[in-house]
Amino acid sequence: MVMLYDYLISPEFRAQIEAIVEGFTTMKADLDAEKRAMMKIWNTREKQIEKVITNTTAMYGSIKGIGGKAIGNVPSLELGAGSEAGKEEDGTA
Repeated sequence: MVMLYDYLISPEFRAQIEAIVEGFTTMKADLDAEKRAMMKIWNTREKQIEKVITNTTAMYGSIKGIGGKAIGNVPSLELGAGSEAGKEEDGTA
């Protein structure tokens, strides 16, 4: 018991505990930095996807406006696409 007590109050034990805590602190900081970096990447990618979808929808609308019924429907670009009601109607729900 005396040997254990002496070890627990020793500078060596304290140094080991500090090293463990420092390791976890560094890991946490790295993880937080990675999260921030990934959020930036995901937000950039999301904006790019939204831009492509918006421009594709606008182009489809322009062509549909010019060609009328001669232009076939693209269901995913039609009103109600993505809604629960639209999915139930086409049997994908």
